[in-house]
Amino acid sequence: MPLPPVLANLPLPIIGSPLFIISNPRLVIEQCKAGVVGSMPSLNARPASQLDEWLAEITEGLAAWNRDHPEQPAAPYAINQIVHKSNDRLDHDMQVCAKYKVPIVITSLGARQDVNEAVHAWGGVVLHDIINNAFAHKAIEKGADGLIAVAAGAGGHAGTLSPFALVQEIRQWFDGPVALSGSIATGAAVLAAQAMGADFGYIGSAFIATEEARAMEGYKQMIVDSGASDIVYSNLFTGVHGNYLRGSIVNAGLDPDHLPVSDASKMSFGGGENAAKKAWKDIWGCGQGIGAVKAVVPTRELVARLKREYDEARRRLCADA
Repeated sequence: MPLPPVLANLPLPIIGSPLFIISNPRLVIEQCKAGVVGSMPSLNARPASQLDEWLAEITEGLAAWNRDHPEQPAAPYAINQIVHKSNDRLDHDMQVCAKYKVPIVITSLGARQDVNEAVHAWGGVVLHDIINNAFAHKAIEKGADGLIAVAAGAGGHAGTLSPFALVQEIRQWFDGPVALSGSIATGAAVLAAQAMGADFGYIGSAFIATEEARAMEGYKQMIVDSGASDIVYSNLFTGVHGNYLRGSIVNAGLDPDHLPVSDASKMSFGGGENAAKKAWKDIWGCGQGIGAVKAVVPTRELVARLKREYDEARRRLCADA
């Protein structure tokens, strides 16, 4: 199946994942200008009325770029919607997205037919987060256009399946758009994702360590200083299992090797009932791929590195063929 037009012919097959609290219009605009899909959660706009202002800023910023750079148009942007019942802003935020005809909507924590139909009504495309093949089937059955396969090692709320296993099972029955998430922080890893059968690499943690990201400087530096062994998998902080930086857990006065288990029925986006500090403000989400992140850089510089690595990996494969 060909990719939807909005996702076809990207300069680089990368979708920047929506980073809770961290993503903002400045980061999204710079990602899109650099040639990758930029995204942010609608819940990052607080109060809710700010979402209208932010989508206007993104829309106008990308339109201005396209007018001035017709030879290098910006990639499309995406807005992430948490469709879980705990999100009491969903109806409001969907109305704002409809106003701006957001080209791509990323849905998380549940698959809803009504949300998918609403996005399709304004001509948008829906990509849904999944952590296993069963959830993938449900998402497509309810009308999602594509999938984001969140495999082991991804930042934030992550699955436990190997990316090889997850993409393999999905591709046995689904030929639509698939983005792979999980420890992808180099251009070579993006090419590897495509070799496995995905269409896009889905990158989050590397973009936290950019100048445009709305993260504390200590957070950014901890990513630079850390590696895969510094990631802790726990459901304590939100009720859903996710990956977090060990150093931030220690700084919160907790023992990362002996964290209690949270009650998943009390899912929260402000921190689980047993958490001593508020996720994601103090307990910092991050994926296992951060060993490739060596410095805090502008978004454009990060994307340029990813492109160089992607092109070099392709040349190596062609030379070895």
